[in-house]
Amino acid sequence: MSEDNISSTICKRTVVSTNVVQPGKFCPLTVLDRVMENNFVRIVFYYREFDKDYTKLNESIAETLNAYTIIMGRLLRSPGEQWLIKCNDAGLRVIEAKAKGSVDEWLHNVDRDKELKLVHWEPMMSDPYFWSPFYVQLTEFEEGGLSLGLSCTHLLADPISATMFIKAWADMSFTGKMISPPHFHPLPPRRPCNNNHNPHHNSSGDLMNHYKKPTTDDGDKPPSQTSSDRPKTISLLFTDEMVRACMSMAQTPDAFDALAGLLWTRISKAKNNVGLMDLAVGLDVRKVLGLDKGFYGNCMVYNKVKWSSGSMVLGDDLLSQAANAIRNMRKEMDKEGIMDLIEWLDQNNCCASNVLDGCDSLVCVNLEGVDPYSACFGNNMDPVHVSYYVEPEIGPGNRLLILPSPPGTGALSRTVMVTLPENEAVKLMEDQLIHQLSPCIKMGV
Repeated sequence: MSEDNISSTICKRTVVSTNVVQPGKFCPLTVLDRVMENNFVRIVFYYREFDKDYTKLNESIAETLNAYTIIMGRLLRSPGEQWLIKCNDAGLRVIEAKAKGSVDEWLHNVDRDKELKLVHWEPMMSDPYFWSPFYVQLTEFEEGGLSLGLSCTHLLADPISATMFIKAWADMSFTGKMISPPHFHPLPPRRPCNNNHNPHHNSSGDLMNHYKKPTTDDGDKPPSQTSSDRPKTISLLFTDEMVRACMSMAQTPDAFDALAGLLWTRISKAKNNVGLMDLAVGLDVRKVLGLDKGFYGNCMVYNKVKWSSGSMVLGDDLLSQAANAIRNMRKEMDKEGIMDLIEWLDQNNCCASNVLDGCDSLVCVNLEGVDPYSACFGNNMDPVHVSYYVEPEIGPGNRLLILPSPPGTGALSRTVMVTLPENEAVKLMEDQLIHQLSPCIKMGV
């Protein structure tokens, strides 16, 4: 497939809700929203079958936006210099494009650069009030199929919330009603007797330290990607049988711990490290905080995995140790520690954290809780493949996303998206243990 297989954009329009937004309505952002300011989310849904009646799609998305006025709004700074959303009728930007070939042909040849052409994105303007924080791109393949790309600032939605919106749109298109409407409400309130919490709670200090900005003498930002370390993204499908084999090797009952441990050790080896590189894991904490599944906003929290460099040297059989370290970190992410983090961030007026800037470390995002394959727009119009990108503006760094796999691949099957500098990605795919498990390569090689 040639490099120019996507034609120029054929249409760029604005879609607004069918109900008029009441003037003067504002939505404040939580501290977990604000710390993700310098990051963005991009998702691509692929459909073999799709009703390309754009009039019908416009009507259904307009109906969906009645419940998602925050998506149509625009960013403003409050008098205290905190971000908030002015809810108005500025609308959602929708782009229509065409691509050569079919969806199946595209998926057979796709790589990171090609896939990102399916997700329109524009950096924030100097005056954010005239900038759309959400974009949807509909790309019609000439020989059959369609891709739906959603991009947004992480400031307004984590991957679960972004997926929730597409699912709501699909339900509205298919059934005429929203099966799971979003719920907009604050994070749990601060505790009235905060001084009585356990000052020795381990996860509290670890979380706070991870969210602190790095200090430098000259205030330099981390370097962006250069041509010599061009990022490459590989998408791997681990079937139920492969995941069970990995769990057995890692001596863990959890698929995420096993796969994250596997890739952590293999990527560290591909980087020629003596020991394991630093690892930060992002987890959805809605359930931990007692929030409902429909909570809209940011509810992902990141923490560094603790490990002893002396006892975890590459070359040893350390997969089980790596998986155990990840499991221990996840167990420590309890409500008390997360509430301590939220209160500390709030008290210190924190914003724009560096938790996704994985220049010298690996950032692993647990997206097992997303439900992209239920975004069905009609009979036989369900996704055949979905890709996610959760990255900082400065460059993708070292990224690992663990996602659900398409239906029919087994209860424990997972899709793993790995983003590394190109030479290290090649070395990863030559790794003996990866070869032994033989995951199906869906993209990137």
